[in-house]
Amino acid sequence: MSEKLSTQPYKGTRDFYPQEMRLRNWFFGVIRRVLEASAFEEYNGPMLESLSLYAAKSGEEIANEQTYHFSDRAGRELAIRPEMTPSVARMVAGKIGELSFPLRWFSIPNMYRYEKPQRGRLREFWQINVDIFGCDTYEADLECISSAIRLLRAFGADESMFTVHISNRRFFNDAVAAIAGTDAEGCRRISKVIDKRNKIPREVYVQELTALGLNDAQIARLDALYAMDVTEAAAVCPDSAGASELLQLFDMLGKTGLTRYCCFDFGIIRGLDYYTGTVFEVYDNAPENNRAMFGGGRYDNLVGLFVNNAKISGVGYGMGDVTLENFLQTHGLVPEAFGASCRVLITRFDDVPYETYLALLDRLHEAGLTASVYLGSKKFGKQLDYAVRNGYTHTVTIGGDEAARGVLRLKNLATREETEMAADDMLRVLLADSVSDATAAD
Repeated sequence: MSEKLSTQPYKGTRDFYPQEMRLRNWFFGVIRRVLEASAFEEYNGPMLESLSLYAAKSGEEIANEQTYHFSDRAGRELAIRPEMTPSVARMVAGKIGELSFPLRWFSIPNMYRYEKPQRGRLREFWQINVDIFGCDTYEADLECISSAIRLLRAFGADESMFTVHISNRRFFNDAVAAIAGTDAEGCRRISKVIDKRNKIPREVYVQELTALGLNDAQIARLDALYAMDVTEAAAVCPDSAGASELLQLFDMLGKTGLTRYCCFDFGIIRGLDYYTGTVFEVYDNAPENNRAMFGGGRYDNLVGLFVNNAKISGVGYGMGDVTLENFLQTHGLVPEAFGASCRVLITRFDDVPYETYLALLDRLHEAGLTASVYLGSKKFGKQLDYAVRNGYTHTVTIGGDEAARGVLRLKNLATREETEMAADDMLRVLLADSVSDATAAD
């Protein structure tokens, strides 16, 4: 006898049954509404890209260790996309002469990374990507951070639930160079250690910095930056362009009332090699889920990888669906019900022609209501049980007697109230219920 196939999905991926899909469609719908209201336009790209795209700009860890990659039949080295930023930079470069800048784009693609599955991190995931191209000043940084805050607020989150930690790669490099007396390559190596500061034991952290040539006094000066606010930190390297960018950004965050959501954090590096200026990460403040949920930053040189002398700046962030879902559930921000506010099941009896039910179904659909006719010929009680178990809010019953009199019975499954009425009255009641439920949800 042959071995039975497993019913489990591949490690690090998920099955989405209808209930899970309703949740995903709900929060993706909220995200689309918020971003489109801010004039961001949706785009997408291919699942497969050249492996060299990630080797060039995503960093060694992603390109060499975390991509699903293979050679196609023509010998081309391809990768299933592990992130979206290199792809969108390629797309912008491909039509650089046709686009009107600045661009405000977003996407919600699915991606794959070969890494150890854990809370908030899987091998297959969807990521909300928000990018602005063609704005060289801090306004684009501010808009990206503001949009991230708007997204979380749209779900009902407030400043007690999350904090945006902000730094600047230019400032970081200048500060490290001044303190450690090193060059750009030395700063890059030190940044790799600082990026994992909170993930390794203190003694290992000190050992790795010492191995890169830092003494105890220099390590202490780096440590002091973590306790500083943005004004104190900027004074360490007052001539740094990154320090000036930070001060401008935080000044406007203060004037717009957004500083209550934000803080300066010298330790925000963002491990991807292409970041050049502002970088930020959004942290969940709940003790049981206290972690970085998502982040992003400025990548001024990425489009130039494809077009010589291209000077198109970019700022963006990516928010994973797994960490977003964990955040919403942790803070009780998932509504008890979502999707269609009215969901109607037309029950069936053998003494009523099937076309009678189908005609009523057409009227419900034409009115914009979600409805179906029960499929099959089970007892009436079984049909009601099916309606309850599958999330229907109302049932419509037409037996032989009702059909002869030209009426029907409408039952609200939440209140258990059942009323006999004409079809036109039924439509008015359901549409009114639909509007009131939608208003309550808003």
